[in-house]
Amino acid sequence: MSQEIDSTTAVQDPALNSLTIEAVETTAIRVELPRVYKGSQYQMTHRSTIIVRVHCSGGLVGEAYAGDEDKTLFEIESIINEELSPKLLGMDAMATELCWQTMRPATFDILRDRRLGLVASAALDAALWDAVGKNLGQPLWRLWGGYRNRIQMISIGGYYDSEMSIEEEIEYLRSRELAGIKFKVGGLTPAEDAERFIRARRAAGPDFVMAADANQGWSPAEAVEFAKRVEDYDLRWFEEPCGWQNDRLAMRDVRLKTGAQVCAGQSELSAAACRLLMESGSIDVCNFDSSWSGGPTEWRRAAAVAALCDVQMGHHEEPQVSSHLLCSIPHGTYAECFHPERDPIWWNLIANRPKLERGWMTLSSEPGLGWELDEDYIDAHRVSA
Repeated sequence: MSQEIDSTTAVQDPALNSLTIEAVETTAIRVELPRVYKGSQYQMTHRSTIIVRVHCSGGLVGEAYAGDEDKTLFEIESIINEELSPKLLGMDAMATELCWQTMRPATFDILRDRRLGLVASAALDAALWDAVGKNLGQPLWRLWGGYRNRIQMISIGGYYDSEMSIEEEIEYLRSRELAGIKFKVGGLTPAEDAERFIRARRAAGPDFVMAADANQGWSPAEAVEFAKRVEDYDLRWFEEPCGWQNDRLAMRDVRLKTGAQVCAGQSELSAAACRLLMESGSIDVCNFDSSWSGGPTEWRRAAAVAALCDVQMGHHEEPQVSSHLLCSIPHGTYAECFHPERDPIWWNLIANRPKLERGWMTLSSEPGLGWELDEDYIDAHRVSA
């Protein structure tokens, strides 16, 4: 007979409770982008995030930032401070599963967008893991599995209305030592976007990783047409090719009809939803986003299922956490970043960001996430409700 576990009554050995959560501090930052960035169905004018610092006993501080929720930035910060932090105070930061479960009710309100609670939980979950790593003196890439400590990094690019030509953008990314590009498609006809993709491939050469991302912009027939038009140009994967309303079956059909590797998962809110994508034969690569889905704790569940299903793992942007997650497992792919103008936070907030060398980023052995945040940059961009 099974017994339901109630996290509110979980008992821990006081002798092991060496990392008591004493306070939680949040800082919201917002950075204006130099121009509007357009995908197939959306546009961005600012980059925003929330920095969370978890103060623990002994003076140890776990810190992380998560998400890019510009319009709901202050709602998420409010959830962290008013709903989640009061529940975590006094708990043991080492009890990551218990802390994660304690935060879960923030996603239960059916009248509120669940992603607000998920991003709030993700920021805290990442900061708690940073504290755990620091307490144990281990980097998270090693603590989560330790498969490797270096990873290739690709840039998300190919935006419509770019000030650079396709050829100029490829040359720029190569000059920044990036390993490849995830190229935006889905906003034009399949023939037009295939022509753009082929231009990029010809400019990049054969040793440059090239994926295509339609952001759910096409019908299955249109996605099939695009995949067939670029089949001779080494498409690494075809991401979210079809409209959201029936994308699981639509992506399965695109895979079967074209042989293209299909990637999806960033739009899912749980590891269970990613499992359905895998079971239905819809994807070859799962790019679940830990910052949109509750944090590294939930991402690692999806990665475990992917290992059983022979599916590769990616991660939708957020290199500050994805690099550790993807390095920790044998079936990780690439860390994703943006052009420095599209994500100035990654390129400027982290003072000790590793230098890329021939497309590879090597993570340090500093404990936790190992990042040093630039306080001057935070002060210059902090905002409040």
